[in-house]
Amino acid sequence: MPEHYTAYLSIGSNRGSKADNLDQALAELEKQDHTRIITVSPYYRTEPRDYADQDWFVNAVVKIRTILAPDDLLGYLKSIEKRIDTEGKPFRYGPRVIDLDIVLYDTLVLRSEELDIPHPKMHERGFVLQPLCDIDPHILHPVLNKTCNTLLDEIKINENQGIIPFNNSDLKN
Repeated sequence: MPEHYTAYLSIGSNRGSKADNLDQALAELEKQDHTRIITVSPYYRTEPRDYADQDWFVNAVVKIRTILAPDDLLGYLKSIEKRIDTEGKPFRYGPRVIDLDIVLYDTLVLRSEELDIPHPKMHERGFVLQPLCDIDPHILHPVLNKTCNTLLDEIKINENQGIIPFNNSDLKN
């Protein structure tokens, strides 16, 4: 029987019907037997980072169990992105219909050309840390040796990032 791994994925959208795009990505994640969703955080409306001249995002974090190795999981996520967003994002950090990133994969630390685990900017991003804390505030960053709750508190002290709970009355965009 194959070994199962726990991974946390960041999902986001800022084009089209944003919440529906996240819902579609979640449905796609469950289409194959190799990956199962365990928990999905609440959705958040979040201010864009790195490239500010674009619409706000809807973001969440998903806890999954998978038998896929990290590189195979990344390939699977990229295939989902291509199915949902046939045009792709116009440039790095630009607007996108869907974005799926591996944030954590068990306690693995991996640095390669294609993939960095833990995600190299997760500790700077409230739009990752807040929903991750909603799922498991005590999960430990395997490099920084700090809980995600501590990392989120450090961000809140150092800067104000726009992170607003999303609710269905937001018209799903």
